[in-house]
Amino acid sequence: MKAIMVVGTTSHAGKSSLVTALCRLLWRKGWLVTPFKGQNMALNAYVTPTGGEIGYAQALQAWGAKTTPRVEMNPILLKPQGNMTSQVIMKGEAVGVTNAKEYYQDYFDRGWKAITESLDILAQEFDLIVCEGAGSPAEINLKHRDLTNMRVAKHLNASTILIADIERGGVFAHIVGTLALLDPDEQSLIKGIVINKFRGDQSILDPGIKWLEEYTKIPVLGVIPWFESALPSEDSLGLLDQPSKKKNHELKINIIKLPHISNFTDFDPLEAENSVLIEYIEPHQTLGYPDAVIIPGTKTTIPDLKILEETGMMSQIKEYADSGGTIIGICGGFQMLGHQILDPEHLEGYDPVCQGLDLLPIKTTLKPEKITRQREVAANYPQKALPVDGYEIHQGYTELIPALSKQRKIRYFSLFDDDTLGLVNEIQSIWGCYLHGIFDNGAWRRAWLNNLRQKRGLSSLPTGINNYRQQREELLDSLTDLIEQHLNLDPIMKD
Repeated sequence: MKAIMVVGTTSHAGKSSLVTALCRLLWRKGWLVTPFKGQNMALNAYVTPTGGEIGYAQALQAWGAKTTPRVEMNPILLKPQGNMTSQVIMKGEAVGVTNAKEYYQDYFDRGWKAITESLDILAQEFDLIVCEGAGSPAEINLKHRDLTNMRVAKHLNASTILIADIERGGVFAHIVGTLALLDPDEQSLIKGIVINKFRGDQSILDPGIKWLEEYTKIPVLGVIPWFESALPSEDSLGLLDQPSKKKNHELKINIIKLPHISNFTDFDPLEAENSVLIEYIEPHQTLGYPDAVIIPGTKTTIPDLKILEETGMMSQIKEYADSGGTIIGICGGFQMLGHQILDPEHLEGYDPVCQGLDLLPIKTTLKPEKITRQREVAANYPQKALPVDGYEIHQGYTELIPALSKQRKIRYFSLFDDDTLGLVNEIQSIWGCYLHGIFDNGAWRRAWLNNLRQKRGLSSLPTGINNYRQQREELLDSLTDLIEQHLNLDPIMKD
């Protein structure tokens, strides 16, 4: 199987976007192509049709390649959960919790076996693989335990592209320094260089490119201009640095940026709504009175709930709810909305009983067994019998407390035809949902937004629209069109 590897001089150099675009570009050229990332560290996860967890970025790359996401595309997923530890997902299943030192001791050999076995399986079904590295391949203190970069490239004898972010400055030093720190057999695999995020007149850069090619004897495959990507990031570092430019918005939705926020890709469809302004709010900031508040998923529900309490955000959320504001909690956020969260096995390291926001009459018990599955259900609210799909990723088991509901004299209703997936109060101001990807469903999203618009006296938006996956396809095509204009793959494809 022919293999292409993309490694970067730094994190956030553009590896994921380039791999995504390459998958779509090579698919257009007639290749049966698959993405691959041996090991990913991210809290944005996706559940495959078989119920396995992989990084959301690899799912996006699979859609770029016009194929179905599968666990072999990302055999190791590390999900940070605080205290310098991460949950280890191997071949789609949670296999333990570890810190960095113990991971190398306990999981390195198992991890490499999972990687090579996954590559063997993919080789039987695809004729080209586009691999993504992680961070930098030249971290000399980590190379002996690096499962993701040049170890994979050497195993596949992959034609490797080195991508560098010129916006950070020092791009030539980054490239030359990275190459200098690679072993000779690794250097020989680098077949092309890509300079990413360039602004300005390229003729000014051309002398530097000429020097770089003469010095390294490696061709520069392209200079990709800076563009504002609508594709999701793998981590939450950039969330607060991306203020919305929507000046004519009609609704404002604040999302609580939990310390261990996960699956914030859930909100890409809301970002794509022209009438909606999204703002991420840190726990220590002022919540204000937006049209809605979202409490998102988190890898560690109880510790993040404690942070909301310590910073005063919990009180702000309750005051907002008392004033009639609309709140929706998804996954961990759904659990936080309840009366109690029980952790009898100390999975999150805190007391066995934690008080929630007490806005829904539910309690959640954390258990070692993780639920990961895709779902297709019918919604009861905000509109009856709307078909919706999404996926579950959680270790909590949530149940209604009937006595509490009766005591409050408030009626609550199942959000879907499966009553384990969510709950809403009778005035549709407090929503709780286990379904990741709920806003991807166009009709459901618009019906929910229309509830908010009605409160503001705004006219309703049409609900007969495509699901977000159609917009995602357009984004993938736009990204590919842009990169194709500025990339020459001939030196890579002729090998």
